[in-house]
Amino acid sequence: MNTFSELSLSSVLRSNLGKHGFVTPTAVQAQSIPPALDGRDIVATAQTGTGKTLAFVVPMLQILAQKPAGGIKALILSPTRELAIQINETFAKLAAGTGMKAAVVVGGLSETNQLRAIKQGAQVLIATPGRLCDFLKRRLAPLGGVQMLVLDEADRMLDMGFLPSIHLILKAVPHAH
Repeated sequence: MNTFSELSLSSVLRSNLGKHGFVTPTAVQAQSIPPALDGRDIVATAQTGTGKTLAFVVPMLQILAQKPAGGIKALILSPTRELAIQINETFAKLAAGTGMKAAVVVGGLSETNQLRAIKQGAQVLIATPGRLCDFLKRRLAPLGGVQMLVLDEADRMLDMGFLPSIHLILKAVPHAH
């Protein structure tokens, strides 16, 4: 893949990519987007700044656009609030005009706004493990409809001691059969 235009993407997603100057994919994007669009699992490692976020947001938006609305369909786990917010910014740029909404669930920000975003029909949940576990324990984040899971910076989450939280979260997400 030499350009994003080679991919079978919705016209809205293709337009959003162009509007934000995404024409030529980085190496991680070129290697991971096509198999992700085919529904395959991806493990990608690349330096900061190489476009990993776009590498999972593009296929996520394309696949979710073909599914019926209603409930959280995708979960993106991030080790920090700052990265979760950054992921949401990329998601919002590419999701413009698609009707797809994300809720950011992180510590240190208003819980009320986060819960409102979930209740207003977010299809994508971008969360840090600590706050999401808190929401799960209080039955505030229904993950029974999740069909896509991204562990962004998984190595960092493990280094930060989030393995028990990740186990709890994975128990709340349906397993593929």
